[in-house]
Parts: sequence; C-alpha cells; structure tokens
Amino acid sequence: MAVMDIVHYGDPILRKKCKHVQQFDGIDRLIADMFDTMYEADGIGLAANQVGLDLHLFIIDISHTEEADEPFIFINGDIIDSEGECEYDEGCLSIPGVTLNVVRPEAIDLKYQTEKGEWKKHTFTGLAARAIQHEIDHLNGVYIVDRVQEIDRMSVKSKLKEIEAQAKEEQKTRQTLQGYKF
Repeated sequence: MAVMDIVHYGDPILRKKCKHVQQFDGIDRLIADMFDTMYEADGIGLAANQVGLDLHLFIIDISHTEEADEPFIFINGDIIDSEGECEYDEGCLSIPGVTLNVVRPEAIDLKYQTEKGEWKKHTFTGLAARAIQHEIDHLNGVYIVDRVQEIDRMSVKSKLKEIEAQAKEEQKTRQTLQGYKF
C-alpha cells in the first residue's frame, strides 16, 4: 500500500469532469492506496481526481460514527434523487485549513458500481449523504467554495490564493502516476 500526494485547489484536474471507470481489473490496489492516503490525511472521503486521476471513483469512511459499520467504495456514482435540506460546516483535503457552511440535500438516492463492477442503488442520509455529495462534486469539477455565497467565498479568498500558488508549484514537480491503468 502507498500514500499518494493529494492535489490542491488550483490544480486543473480538480475542475475536470472525471471519466467513468471502464476497466475494473486491478482497481483494488488503487482503492487500497486511496484509503491509505485518506487515513494519512485524517479525511473521511477522497475522490480519484484528488490524487491526480481522471476516474469517476471515490471512497468514504465514516465507520467511526454510528452511521456506518465499514468504509464505502463508489464507482461511476450518480445521485438519482434527493430530498430535504441541511447546512453543515465542510472541510476539504484539497483546500486545507478552509471550512465553509454548505447547504445540501439531507437524503440522496445513489446509483453506483462496486469495485467488481456490480450496479447497486441505495438511499443515504446524514453524514454519509453529505460526504457522497461532496465527493461527487469533486468528480464533476465543483469545490465547496462554489457552493457558498460570494461573501463567504471572499472570507477565504487569501487562503485560496495561497493554496493555489502551492498547487502550481506541486504541479511542476508532480510525477505521472505509474501502475494504475484504467
């Protein structure tokens, strides 16, 4: 298992709409590395583009709460229905040090594939629903700063500029990810 570099705000891959996963052979290694990376960063969710990969794949682990017993793996996920509304402070591994109050649906119906390529549909609520929506936003090129009012965005503008400058430096030195063929 390996810890991968997390891509930060300002890197173009985070604004890209990610490609659907077509090839599932060997994806287990990538998923294991993503979990290692997420745990190392003390996160609860991680999308593939946050580690520089143009794949519609994300993971979530909220098993430390009463909402889930085990981590989740979602491939080619699509929210097909939602209801309710709730506000919550969200942070993001790609925007370290920034938290913003984001309004999202309270419950969602998600259609997705497993790591074996099987299609499933499930209803999620609470933290799981919020984390799923956050990660799907990533895979569609949307940040939490895009989900808040302009005044809230302005309150973190200088921090975003710092992170963006750091991301540009990281881009120069980031090596092509080897060994993941999807």
